[in-house]
Amino acid sequence: MIDQDGLAAWLRLTLTPGIGGETQRKLLAAFGLPEAVFAAGRLAVRAVVGERADLLFDFDPAEAVDRNIAWAGQPGQHILTLADAAYPQALLEISDPPSLLYVRGNPALLQKRGLAIVGSRNATPQGLQTAETFAKALAARGLGIISGLALGIDAAAHRGALAADGETIAVIGTGADRVYPARNKELAVAIAERGAIVSEFPLGTPAIAANFPRRNRIISGLSCGVLVVEAAPESGSLITARLAAEQGREVFAIPGSIHSPVARGCHKLIKQGAKLVETAQDILEELGSYADSGTPQKAIAATGDNDILKALGHDPCVLDDLVERTGLGADLLLGELLTLELDGLIATLPGNRYQRLA
Repeated sequence: MIDQDGLAAWLRLTLTPGIGGETQRKLLAAFGLPEAVFAAGRLAVRAVVGERADLLFDFDPAEAVDRNIAWAGQPGQHILTLADAAYPQALLEISDPPSLLYVRGNPALLQKRGLAIVGSRNATPQGLQTAETFAKALAARGLGIISGLALGIDAAAHRGALAADGETIAVIGTGADRVYPARNKELAVAIAERGAIVSEFPLGTPAIAANFPRRNRIISGLSCGVLVVEAAPESGSLITARLAAEQGREVFAIPGSIHSPVARGCHKLIKQGAKLVETAQDILEELGSYADSGTPQKAIAATGDNDILKALGHDPCVLDDLVERTGLGADLLLGELLTLELDGLIATLPGNRYQRLA
């Protein structure tokens, strides 16, 4: 980790009002580390960024700098700079990486490429179940699940990853010391304990509409692909998908009913070349995270211990019989069966019957 003096210079650079990301990158390209920027003096900095140099030398954010350093000194709280070895390499590939990242949780997870799952805040019940089930299945295969902690699809994706004891990262549009929306406070606590919450915005930054599209480039940048579950034609999820394509990431979309407004954004993406997804295995195969046999290795290891697969046997079985064999409630069992179907391990047959495939 960087020393406190070095971190203080990074914070002074990024906390000065009017010195945005583009200006920061110009200064870093010209002088190197922030300490060198301030050591160069006003005239030298003016030669690079013009009158904006005066903002750096006339504004003193010392109180905010101290507050941020104190925050980063608490357990489980970190500030990563572009010069930090722990800074995620994936973000160095994008055109406008944030100079600082505020992280609650495990910063090492940011080095592991995962899949972003995004979608509508006003998702349908089926969309929520689909997002959670895909996230659960993919997290169980070792893919980290990245999303934005919003209501709807985002929250469902995080919940699915946690349910699988997997890794999940929430990229937020407020300061890392805030939770928005407040309804996701309990979920945010779980993510910070078992995953990571990431923000580029200074501590105390409230929910500002313009900040949420900005954070989308980090969601896509940290990922090796973006899956859109449900989205209206002009939703922010499509911004994330567009950024992913520009960053060279894969774009996946789940189709829906032609009569559903939240399916139209996914259909738009598919028309533009996004990969149509029906099962979790579609994504695993595209990303290369599957065995030569086409069945993910973790699924092979888990199949023998899966009580539901054992209860299914090798002949078609109706739901009522499975309830009796497993002792599970019908609602819980249906969710588990959907997960197995998305994993390509079972198939649904006419007459509410299920067939084991693996």
